[in-house]
Formats: sequence, structure tokens, C-alpha cells
Amino acid sequence: MKTIHEMERDIPVIAETDVLIAGGGPAGTAAALAAARCGVRVMIVENNSCLGGIATSGMMSHWTGGTFSPIMNELQDACHQIRWPVEDGFQASYAAINHEKLKLVLFNKLDEAGVVIRTHTLCADVVMDGTTVRGVILESKSGREAVLAEVVIDATGDGDIAAKANVPFRKGRDEDERMQPVTLMFKIAGVDYSRAIFPGSFESYVQVPKGEIQALGKQILPKPAGHTLLYRSTQDGHVVVNMTNLIDIDGTNADDLTKAEIETHRQIPLIIDFLREYAPGYENCYLLASAEMVGVRETRHFEAEYIITGEDIMEATVFPDWIATKLLFNFDIHNLDGAGLDKNGAQHHFHSKGKYTIPYRCCVPKVVDNLLLAGRDICGTHKAHSNFRVMPICANIGQGIGVAAALSVKNGVKPRDVDVAAVQEVLKSQGVEL
Repeated sequence: MKTIHEMERDIPVIAETDVLIAGGGPAGTAAALAAARCGVRVMIVENNSCLGGIATSGMMSHWTGGTFSPIMNELQDACHQIRWPVEDGFQASYAAINHEKLKLVLFNKLDEAGVVIRTHTLCADVVMDGTTVRGVILESKSGREAVLAEVVIDATGDGDIAAKANVPFRKGRDEDERMQPVTLMFKIAGVDYSRAIFPGSFESYVQVPKGEIQALGKQILPKPAGHTLLYRSTQDGHVVVNMTNLIDIDGTNADDLTKAEIETHRQIPLIIDFLREYAPGYENCYLLASAEMVGVRETRHFEAEYIITGEDIMEATVFPDWIATKLLFNFDIHNLDGAGLDKNGAQHHFHSKGKYTIPYRCCVPKVVDNLLLAGRDICGTHKAHSNFRVMPICANIGQGIGVAAALSVKNGVKPRDVDVAAVQEVLKSQGVEL
């Protein structure tokens, strides 16, 4: 490969903070709020134009699962307290996401907590002292800059900071490193809610005049698309659509991401044609908007002090070093070869012994110090990941890790040496229940 030599240069240090959070999705924003409320200095850096990640830029339809999350509930309550004229007389599901409201609420909540917010900025590299992370190199229209921190939280989803810091990882499934498909969410309008169908899972089989909707999708839609997932929005007549699908995409590869954006956008008009023809209530639907980014479900799984497994989830394990509690979801493994559910997944037929917890050890990477993981990049198997990757669980993980980072700074100890019992007491004071 042809190369060029980049000249050495001095990078300005634009800030020094106690806790630096890379990534402003559900895990990152929850970590920022939790840490700031512990009284430490917090900065959050997000590559997109707003906070929220897949919940906003990714146009996710709703907060999913049966997880109890005080921070998520706080955000939902704040969104529902905002009344805009377009919603007068229409009551959406409590879990449905109004993307524009959530953007505003997240900016306001973090600003009120004293968090320094930087958007439109990529976390491009790490500042290392041996095996200790000392900060992050930023890249933006302002140029190349550095922020130093006592503790860095990687909430990028893909674990970009941990990868740069050389934390060992693997991708996808153990046997072949294949990863779950990616999806570009989009929203349609012109739907007659009085007649519309809303299949909400791969196992939602709905009879329509011309057949069963899932079977029709597999028969008619362009592969690897083929399933029908439709969700009520916060505006009457609007529906959020989770039906584009692309397999064999590596979300850490820019070429693959570009391919995914192109191909999923090409699927949208074909999906709308399908809905107009086969889905009752959708005869006059039309495209309103598509997400700002393709949704990536799975990439890197990092090595940490413990790897959470599907068995831990099925057994509803309560770990002594819990930092996230009352977690409940299914094994949402999308088919790695096409549309629908993977043979190892389970949605309606998922059964566990109850709600489980995430141990702190899953979030403490091996080898590298002053770095914590939060969100879907924590240490877990492919199957376990399909459960804990959803937004409410990521928010709970973020809250726990935000508190742990704050106590690390306040007590002058490495993150791996934090007293987890003390973290748990703070979490209880923040509304977390065991």
C-alpha cells in the first residue's frame, strides 16, 4: 500500500476534565448525567449534530424491553411535558420517541447538569501513557485538538476509543465474526391509523387481504430485506418503519458504511410500494424522512474482567458487583443471512427467570487503565449482546459507569479499583432499584 508521511505537530489541549465521555448515545448521555450529578467535571463528545445516537439521529421508534431505568424515565417524562400543537388531541405510546423533543431534552438536561457538550466532533485517537489512557484526540472543523481526562468512558457503541487504546476485542459471532445486519430507519406519513396494522416483531404474523404480511414481505421485498416491522409514532398518521436490511456489513469500516447507506436508501421506495399494495391503512403513505445514519447493531466485543453470557441472562443473575439492574429483553438476533429472526434468537418465545444485572467487571477492560466501557461495546457473547445492546439497558449501564468514573476521580483510585459497593449506594440515591 502506498503511504505518505505526516509531519509531527503540536496539538492544542483545549480542555482538561475529570470525566470525558466519547459518544453521546443513550449510554453516553446517561453516563454524563450520572457523573455530573456526582459533582465532577464532565465533557461529552459526539460525532453527530445532536445527542441521542440511535434514539435521535438513528430515528429509533421506541424505548424497548421491560427494563426499569430512572434516567430513561426522566427523559421520557421530560419529552411528554413538552406540548407542541401538532400533537394536540393525539396520545402516543409512552415508549414512543419524538426525535425532535428528545434532542432538545438531552441538550437541556446535560446543560443543566453542567456537562460540557461538543458535537460535530470525532474522537479520532487516544492519548496514552504506557497502558494508561490520559485523554482523547479530537478531529473537527476546528482542527485537531486534545482533551485530557482523569477517566475516559467509551460509549461509542463500536468501542472506537478502546480499539485505539489496544484493548483486545473480537467481532460478531465467535465462530466466524459475522455481525448482525444493519438498518436505516425511516418515517412515513399518510397512514390511516383506524385501519393500519402494526406488526412489532418478527413473530408478529398478521393476516391481510392478500395473505400473511411477513410471508408476503419475504416473497416480494428485495433480499436481504423481507420482514415487516411498523411502529406507531408520536404524530397521528405517522409510522416509523424498521424494514430496510443489509447483511455482511462491518460498522467499523467506512466503505461498508457507505455501501449500507446507499443500498438501504434504495430499498426505501420499494418498501413503500409494498406497504401501499399489501398493508391495510397504508394505501396513501409516503416518505417523510429517513434517519441521519444507518443503525449498526453489532461490531466489537471487548475483553474485560468478566464476559456476560446468554446463560447469565436466562438465569436472571444478580451479580454482587452490579452496576445496572432490572434488565429485561429478549435475544433479538436478526438473521445474518437475510430477513427475519436468526435461529438463535427469540422474541415472543423468549423465557427467562426474571430480570438480570450487569456486573461492573464487564465494563472494566483488561490491560488498559483509566478507561471504562458503557453500552453495547461491553464484554459479552454474541447472544448476550443481542439482549443488552438495546437503548434502555445501555442507558442503565451508562448511569452505573458514570457514577463509577466519578467516584474514581473523587477518591483518587483507578477505575478498576473503585469500591463497587459505594457505586451501588450512589446509584440507589439516583433511583436505581435492585
